[in-house]
Amino acid sequence: MEAIVKNNKKLIRSWAMFDWANSAYNLVITSTIFPVYYTAITTTKEHGDVVRFFGIEVVNTALSNFSLAFAYLLMSFSLPFISSYADAKGKKKHIMKFFTYVGAVACMCLFFFKLETLEIGIICFVLAAMGYIGGVLFNNSYLPLLATVDQQDKVSAQGFAYGYIGCVTLQILCFIVVLKPEWFGITDASLPARISFLILGLWWLGFSMIPFKCLPKIDATENNTGKSFVQNVWD
Repeated sequence: MEAIVKNNKKLIRSWAMFDWANSAYNLVITSTIFPVYYTAITTTKEHGDVVRFFGIEVVNTALSNFSLAFAYLLMSFSLPFISSYADAKGKKKHIMKFFTYVGAVACMCLFFFKLETLEIGIICFVLAAMGYIGGVLFNNSYLPLLATVDQQDKVSAQGFAYGYIGCVTLQILCFIVVLKPEWFGITDASLPARISFLILGLWWLGFSMIPFKCLPKIDATENNTGKSFVQNVWD
């Protein structure tokens, strides 16, 4: 394992930048722009709020809610095994990167989300949620490695503050695009929201490079010798 000096301010700032990078997902996708856009494109005069998802008729809001619940349920069952594998094999940083790439790219792919591509859009919506959940979990697991016990609350609060500032900053940028599309010569009513999803993905991916560059690689846990990672789930 690379040598880690606890309470190192530069390393902690780099760690907090992960919150800066991904917290905008919660604001743009789960709270503001995506829900409004999704409802708008899936509500039609002919069918009302009913859509066809892989041939099955379902209410649009029920589909999005169940999709998000599915993402969280799947992650809640799989993360104990994934995190155990990461600890046993020293893959914490690699898996953190994987989830981040999945989430960010899925957000960028929402740029192509229209009613005609509902199935692909929902799949990307689910993948973005899974990427966010997984990335946050593995980023948080670095906290006890970077800060002493007496400093962990302070460092955690710093991460929260970075996330808050980052997500509000990006939200303002997205609101400018959505509320003032004429400033950018945009005439397609759906384009501003879709551009916001693209910007979000690029923001998430781009700023995540800072912690990816600075956070140390963690070696396999020594006390796992002789055990499978499945056995370590219960330890």
